[in-house]
Amino acid sequence: MAFRGKRPEHGGPPELFYDKNEARKYVRNSRMIDVQTQMTGRALELLCLPEGQPCYLLDIGCGSGLSGDYLSDEGHYWVGIDISPAMLDAALDRDTEGDLLLGDMGQGIPFKPGTFDGCISISAVQWLCNANKKSDIPAKRLYCFFSSLYSVLVRGARAVLQLYPENSEQLELITIQATKAGFTGGVVVDFPNSAKAKKFYLCLFSGPSTFLPKALTETTDEEEATESAFTSERLCFSFPCHSLGSCWVSALPLPGVAGPCPGPVVGSSRASLDPAQDGEARGGEEEP
Repeated sequence: MAFRGKRPEHGGPPELFYDKNEARKYVRNSRMIDVQTQMTGRALELLCLPEGQPCYLLDIGCGSGLSGDYLSDEGHYWVGIDISPAMLDAALDRDTEGDLLLGDMGQGIPFKPGTFDGCISISAVQWLCNANKKSDIPAKRLYCFFSSLYSVLVRGARAVLQLYPENSEQLELITIQATKAGFTGGVVVDFPNSAKAKKFYLCLFSGPSTFLPKALTETTDEEEATESAFTSERLCFSFPCHSLGSCWVSALPLPGVAGPCPGPVVGSSRASLDPAQDGEARGGEEEP
């Protein structure tokens, strides 16, 4: 299902967008595989896990298991959850090592408290900002997602969610619901002045804020930093003046940060948030 020049989440629910045709792209398209692998590597780096210690991780929006394969290669164990049966079938066909779960993250993460040592997500969370039926209220679905995610993480663990917010208002909606759920943290924007390479990573801490990792830039001497961090009490944005397993199961029925803002986080307020410009995010891919 092609959505060139248009955000795919505007075209309907993800379980319909990610059909068998889309799932095949994640098996056959080498560019998609490379981009997905690179973003997973960056997310894992931002998790700041103990070196040389295998961890039990959650992969939200795991899709065909590309990100999970990277986690396995790095020596970690993982569970993936996705709303698309076709994507999970593709993961099974690829013999991924993690356990797979069919479920809607907007209805909560169905695991016991303190189950996971960390969480990653690649290009999935922005889908919660769209209402595909009258009963879908984005703020409530986001809060349900974040509150359940906070619960299933070991206290002090991190979650790193790579996402493509449509605009600053959507990013604020997401971060506000994360803070309401108890998270602290901030947004790291890699390569903020590049239309193709720019990536947003929401870094969440299920405990006191320590520090936010440095963002990646192409030429740090020439770029002004944009700070964006939040605490459990408030959200703040500060911009420089010139930059204005073996099987998957269904857990749910499938119809169809206190104190001053820490830093630094690099970004650009003028850079576009639209994934359709780079064609690299899940939900914004281009065919070869």
